[in-house]
Amino acid sequence: MNEIKPYTLAVFSENTVGILNLISIVYTRRSINIESVSASTTAIPGIFKTTILSYSDRETMEKVVAQIEKAIYVVKAFLFTDDQIVHQEVALYKVPTEKLMDEEDLEKIIRHHNARILEITSDYTVIEKTGHTDETEALFNELKKYGLRQFVRSGRVCVTKDPIEHVSVYLSQRDKEEKLNN
Repeated sequence: MNEIKPYTLAVFSENTVGILNLISIVYTRRSINIESVSASTTAIPGIFKTTILSYSDRETMEKVVAQIEKAIYVVKAFLFTDDQIVHQEVALYKVPTEKLMDEEDLEKIIRHHNARILEITSDYTVIEKTGHTDETEALFNELKKYGLRQFVRSGRVCVTKDPIEHVSVYLSQRDKEEKLNN
């Protein structure tokens, strides 16, 4: 039996309308829940990265990668386990300023969680925390007692622990093969 564990899929593609929909359909067809998703530009002009976290087994995730790579606008997809990447997420917390000001240990709470204050108004304070899910969740649980008004957490972002950028190597090899074939 295959072990169910977290897998991070990095999909490099052109920035095309509907690409996220095509990717999510592959997950839906295999009944895999997407735990988090983030998308952004990369250092390579015209190439975008979508990072998806889900829980499944290796065999199923390899099939997901193969299916996603068939999409016309997808350049390449890579599958990673947590030990192969460095990953983070960003969380924002909005709490009433009045309640925070009454807290004697506010500074200790923020320092303990390695968080920072982004904005203070007379009505609310916005706090930012970058870390893993368990770390952002711990601060969330602590701030609930202060009347947390809003909470939002980004999807996972990651880089590999490898010294190379896999998609750059792939594109370089693809360009060499195209030149040989022409």
